[in-house]
Amino acid sequence: MKLDELIEYLDYKDLINFKNIDITGISYNSKTTKKGDIFVCLVGEHTDGHEFAQDAIEAGAAALLVERKVEGTKIPQVVVASTRHKIADIADRFYSSPSKGINLIGITGTNGKTTVTHLIQKIFEENNEKCALIGTLGYKLSSNGEYRDAKHTTPQAPELQATLRMIKDVEKIDNVVMEVSSHALEQNRVGGCRFNGAVFTNLTQDHLDYHITMDNYFKAKALLFEHLTEGDFAVINADDEYGDRFISVVPEGVRVLTYGVRQQSDVMARNINFSLNGAEFTLVANAKEHKVNLHMNGMFSVYNVLAAVTAALAIGIDIETAIKALQNVKGVAGRFEVVVKKPLVIVDYAHTPDGLENVLKSAREITPEDGKLICLFGCGGDRDATKRPKMGAIAEKFADKIVITSDNPRSEDPQTIITDIIAGLKSVNTESVIVEPDRGTAIGLLKSIANNNDVVVIAGKGHEDYQILKDKTIHFDDREEARKVFEVSVI
Repeated sequence: MKLDELIEYLDYKDLINFKNIDITGISYNSKTTKKGDIFVCLVGEHTDGHEFAQDAIEAGAAALLVERKVEGTKIPQVVVASTRHKIADIADRFYSSPSKGINLIGITGTNGKTTVTHLIQKIFEENNEKCALIGTLGYKLSSNGEYRDAKHTTPQAPELQATLRMIKDVEKIDNVVMEVSSHALEQNRVGGCRFNGAVFTNLTQDHLDYHITMDNYFKAKALLFEHLTEGDFAVINADDEYGDRFISVVPEGVRVLTYGVRQQSDVMARNINFSLNGAEFTLVANAKEHKVNLHMNGMFSVYNVLAAVTAALAIGIDIETAIKALQNVKGVAGRFEVVVKKPLVIVDYAHTPDGLENVLKSAREITPEDGKLICLFGCGGDRDATKRPKMGAIAEKFADKIVITSDNPRSEDPQTIITDIIAGLKSVNTESVIVEPDRGTAIGLLKSIANNNDVVVIAGKGHEDYQILKDKTIHFDDREEARKVFEVSVI
């Protein structure tokens, strides 16, 4: 693509050394820049791409997208107000706006995004339609396919647009369901994406190290809905305290469908019961009742299913087809995943106050009367520290015994993080509170703590198979560790 074609609709401030050269790719990492690329000088919290422009030029960059002039080079420079926002525009242009030829559905919220995307993918396939998925675990082209790696919940714009183009042209898939994080919306990583529908799961405290306030967090999430256009749909959790605010930002002409358990909604769940086998309830939609029996458990699973069914209705898929698909789902990796049966050991990704409370409430529902509920968890380093004492208080409130350990400490001292968690406890009774900074050792302690009729929740990392330490990242999988401790094979 010629440079003038690439920037034709770009709101740029200046052109330096302009020549209408061929651009054969987009890069923002000088280490992976190839000959013919336009190198985007991204400005982040800790790094400034302008400082690596010369490295990119030496690697073959043919042009630069910059916020300020880079001295000492004769290659073309396109000056814009924000490279972080404009990278999405040139990526969309370079890959010829792939989302315009795809039925693209975005899922946003604090918790439940991963599960809801998987459920919607299953529903499409039950309806004999192909559907690709993009999210936390990577992206995959079918529910039975292998994940391909992704660096973020929502990839950076060039990778995202390239993936969408590949899904459309190479794989011939017309439906894509995608997790859309608040960071991706705030940083415009999904800029240029044409969403046909958006689903809101819930909004609770998370990422305040980045967004600072819950209002900013809401505004970032709301961008997904504000950009919908006439004929699109919005699916909203009516029970969430932010539900009405999300409805209020949906543009005129966009269909709004709600779901809930407490508030009157278009799709509702009633007569909910939980057992070791899963959740069962009556789903009410269009004045008709439908029995639902899930292999998944917990109230959060009920909400995730309601979100997926409501999206299916908005798309035009028969409700019976949707229910059939969801009743066959065994679960999602690292989401209330049972990895040991005696004691019942559950691994979950819950890493927010609300997420931990939901998981522990659900685990309590299936804890035998003569059994204990044990919770092992930690909090991530270099992230919102204000949620740490809150999570400590929640664990103390809902579990009979808690084991406080490390999560991904990153550059922080694990003991400092643990001290923040303990600040939320009313009592540090050694009978009910155990502290062990080493996560592997902490999981090993469960062997002597838990009896066969107890329920253990290992929270925080879920599907992750690594741990981020101060100076390195190591292989670490809660599921593997638990199975080793209790000497069981994969269930």
